[in-house]
Amino acid sequence: NLPWKISNAPQSQDPSALHPLAPPTTTDTFGAFEPLPFLRGLLEAADPRDCRSSIMRVLESCVLLAALCGSALSANAGSILSLRREFTPKLKLASLQSPLVPKAQEVQRLRGGSEKRVYHFGKGGTDGDQSMRNVLGGKGSNLAEMAKIGLSVPPGFTITTETCADYNDNGKKLPDGLWDQVMDGIAGIEKQMEMKFGDSSKPLLISVRSGAAVSMPGMMDTVLNLGLNDEVVEGLAKIAGERFAYDSYRRLLDMFGDVVMGVHHSHFEEVLEELKEEKGVDLDNELDAEALKELVSRFKEVYKTQGKKFPDSAEEQLKLAVQAVFDSWDSDRAKSYREINQITGLMGTAVTVQSMVFGNLGPTSGTGVLFSRNPSTGENKLYGEYLINAQGEDVVAGIRTPNPISILEEDIAEAYKELLENVNTLEMHYKDMQDIEFTIQDKKLFMLQCRSGKRTGPAAVRIAVDMFKEGIVTKDKALTMVEAGHLDQLLHPQFADEKAYKDRVIGRGLPASPGAAVGQIVFSPEEAEAFKLQGGAAILVRAETSPEDVNGMHASEGILTQRGGMTSHAAVVARGWGKTCVCGVSELQVDDKGRTFTLNGRMFKSGDWVSLNGNTGEVIAGKEPLAPPTISGDLGTFMGWVDEKRKLQVFTNADTPEDAAEARRNGAQGIGLVRTEHMFFASDDRLKAVRQMIMAETESSRKVALDKLLPFQRSDFEGIFTAMDGCPVTIRLLDPPLHEFLPNGEMKDVCQMMADELKIPVESVLEKIHKLHEVNPMLGLRGCRLGIVHPEISEMQARAIIEAALNVQENGVKPIPDIMIPLVGSVKELQHQANLVRATAEKVFAERGKKVAYRVGTMIEIPRAALMAGEVAKVADFFSFGTNDLTQMTFGYSRDDVATFLPTYLTNNIVPNDPFQVLDRQGVGQLIKMAVENGKAANPNLKCGICGEHGGEPSSIEFVNGVGLDYVSCSPFRVPIARLAAAQAVVKSQ
Repeated sequence: NLPWKISNAPQSQDPSALHPLAPPTTTDTFGAFEPLPFLRGLLEAADPRDCRSSIMRVLESCVLLAALCGSALSANAGSILSLRREFTPKLKLASLQSPLVPKAQEVQRLRGGSEKRVYHFGKGGTDGDQSMRNVLGGKGSNLAEMAKIGLSVPPGFTITTETCADYNDNGKKLPDGLWDQVMDGIAGIEKQMEMKFGDSSKPLLISVRSGAAVSMPGMMDTVLNLGLNDEVVEGLAKIAGERFAYDSYRRLLDMFGDVVMGVHHSHFEEVLEELKEEKGVDLDNELDAEALKELVSRFKEVYKTQGKKFPDSAEEQLKLAVQAVFDSWDSDRAKSYREINQITGLMGTAVTVQSMVFGNLGPTSGTGVLFSRNPSTGENKLYGEYLINAQGEDVVAGIRTPNPISILEEDIAEAYKELLENVNTLEMHYKDMQDIEFTIQDKKLFMLQCRSGKRTGPAAVRIAVDMFKEGIVTKDKALTMVEAGHLDQLLHPQFADEKAYKDRVIGRGLPASPGAAVGQIVFSPEEAEAFKLQGGAAILVRAETSPEDVNGMHASEGILTQRGGMTSHAAVVARGWGKTCVCGVSELQVDDKGRTFTLNGRMFKSGDWVSLNGNTGEVIAGKEPLAPPTISGDLGTFMGWVDEKRKLQVFTNADTPEDAAEARRNGAQGIGLVRTEHMFFASDDRLKAVRQMIMAETESSRKVALDKLLPFQRSDFEGIFTAMDGCPVTIRLLDPPLHEFLPNGEMKDVCQMMADELKIPVESVLEKIHKLHEVNPMLGLRGCRLGIVHPEISEMQARAIIEAALNVQENGVKPIPDIMIPLVGSVKELQHQANLVRATAEKVFAERGKKVAYRVGTMIEIPRAALMAGEVAKVADFFSFGTNDLTQMTFGYSRDDVATFLPTYLTNNIVPNDPFQVLDRQGVGQLIKMAVENGKAANPNLKCGICGEHGGEPSSIEFVNGVGLDYVSCSPFRVPIARLAAAQAVVKSQ
């Protein structure tokens, strides 16, 4: 749509003549235009219902122009296609099949171009930046960004995430044209480093690392020291010394065998331990050059015994390593991690190929991992570890217990000073706490990776508050730095009294992930999963964890390891999940075969109870009592900001005064759902009265039973109104089928039990149960239908509510009762029940000579009610969307039976999420949106909210924030999470 210009051609003086026009030039079109950020912003903001066809035209046009124009944009054609592919699941875009695309591809072919799959970084020039996370992965985009801002980054290149998707789509075959771009990238590294890959005179060694758009620590593969063989290692030894050369070679053989060739690491570890024992040393770095030569020879024998051959060709090593990293995207551990963390919509992993720098050159070299702030507490102080004369995997794998970063200054002062400067630069640049990997090669610092660091709930809140106070981020940005999972951690219990258990402390380790965990000892991930399935609590005990343990770690309450530091795999993953973790308990001796561990002279076996204090690193024998959390300090400050920002009110689902009080302490502004049927299970007397009502054959005998229930209900409502003084309380009239109040068991036993309890003949009980039997109770006599068939039930409940409200009002409490009619599908159903409730209220007012304000509304949980919302709203004062049943009826899925097929649906991407956990925006969401619009058009004073499970789920809250709802309602403990999600929804919408 750029304007065409009046051309420079001679123009007619006739004012009516058409002036010749010149089309916009390449410079006009693309001079200062950055297409990728523009397109990403467009796609992130897009609503597929409104503008899918427009989006398709924009993408098609940009792809064509990118191919046609001899400008910088031509290099971005592949990236534009990548954006299309990335956003296809969200926007449901069709493939780009318009005539423009084949034309663009043909133009690129004729120009000698191909889809860009490799992006370079380093001093020689950098293609990407931090905005390209979805194309280059987190690692690749951040390396490019660090290079751009001038930090010392070893040169390299990143293969795009789309290439991983194409590799998997093409039957594990590398796409055409990729390898030429990869070898061009290697040539670029060789030029910058003045070395040669696979050459013994000036040997260049490289690393191949994974990196998806979303951080998945330890879940995918890495291979270091590629380019070594028997000839190259000798050349490297002449330059850098024999010990270093053969140490690097044995590491390559081990890692390449494990990651690429399928030879498990344990085979190499066993050989290494045997050699250390022979040489009388404890640590790997105590082996001399001759011992390492012997180790290389033995490692090669491992290959032979496993029927494998290590490739001598450097290029073949590289190709196999790239394929192995792509393959690791679909490894069991990676898929489990994505499933556990609900990571969806990614194309795959990028692959970063980078020049090696070496921390194992000697005492002036080292490697480390650090966080710019403490990821457990949020304290503004460097937190991390390093090892001298080591490579990076040694730190994160937990094989050696490293040194705290604070003493690096004593070992290599110059590098430490530069590291501090770089950390500050990165934190200010990214405006977030950074997780950084670095290597020092002969006193020279190299930055290998940075990313936003995983952190605990307490740390997330403190970092957000501190960074705002320090002027680094705005308040809106601070609100987005805390996730729902972080608040969830803060709302978990801690130990009730830490002094009480001091005499039972059996050991101490590193407090790697805070919190309190109590459980029974298990020694394998499988055992931990089994414990969880049985409803138990497990503490997973390992010598050290590996990525293969991920399912067991997630199933455990806490993790205890013998080896590993604060940045080991166990620590990083545990912090990300809010799992309590104590690492590096050096006195711990783990016997996996015997399923026991010994700590300070005491032996514990599988199934014994232990407690872990992740704040102090203490290991405690036995079960230690826990105490509920409180909201104060930084969390109180942060939640104050949350409440300033959000527009949605947050209510709670509560059936008792205790639940109501707890929710109010957590910031609830009302009750969105009181399930009156839950009150009937509170005592045997109540349940007996309910069963008497069920067995009644006449209205008069049914009223006798209801008269017994009335004082119970009234008392309960009085307690809830008092707890919620001045806040709305939405009370749903009886909803479930009556058979749910009958005892469980064999029919014969149930009938006898009921007969004895109610003192009636067994035959009468059996006859009544047969009358109550329904083929599909969920769609049977329940909800408003029950109140219409037996109006005396609704009348009793309405009386109890109004009388309770009047009673507490006399005591100075301000009740705000909202009476909700459930399962309405037609206007006349609601009219019937609303008229009954209002008539009952008028009776009570006449009896008492006093009045109280109240409202009558309905729960929208049947699709027909949503479709008829304009008419329903003329009778209702409020709508409450019961999204559990609304989802069930919209999809036609039985919530009780969905487990038989939903896992398959999720695996095959038939549905993107469990619709009972995450609101279905395209179906259920559209019913809600339409019902709100039509309802408020008919009744401008209509109050609308949701009270299903989705009321506490952040992405669902984000959706309803934009469709005109007034509140969400969730369980008491999820109220703070809902408050945060409501505030973040406002920030995102802006």
